[in-house]
Amino acid sequence: MAARAIGSATVRAIKGKRIIPTRAPLVLTQSAISKLKQLMDQRPDMIGIKIGVKTRGCNGLSYTLEYAIEKGKFDEEVLQDGVKVFIDSKAQLTLLGTEMDYTESKLVSEFVFNNPNIKGTCGCGESFNV
Repeated sequence: MAARAIGSATVRAIKGKRIIPTRAPLVLTQSAISKLKQLMDQRPDMIGIKIGVKTRGCNGLSYTLEYAIEKGKFDEEVLQDGVKVFIDSKAQLTLLGTEMDYTESKLVSEFVFNNPNIKGTCGCGESFNV
């Protein structure tokens, strides 16, 4: 059974604000945790969410979010408040020190990666470079 994409994500370069360092390569906000729990309740056959990176967009890279049915051999595992997030080996260096948030407005509902490692983003915020 192939993994299924969850949706898109926006990337924000953080300037002047340093995320508090932790042992985890990725920190989830309470909003992101709540949304991920809601998504996982709809898919009880999945064990977590997998974050990857692929070449796409006008700035080079874009994050991918998929349901995970197993942990890959080189995946980094983040467990926070009962939510499992697996980070693909290719995405690990681009996510260090990143905060994953979930925002909702009248126009859009999306996961947002507040990333201090990003050097530039495209106008729409979907692709980035490090």
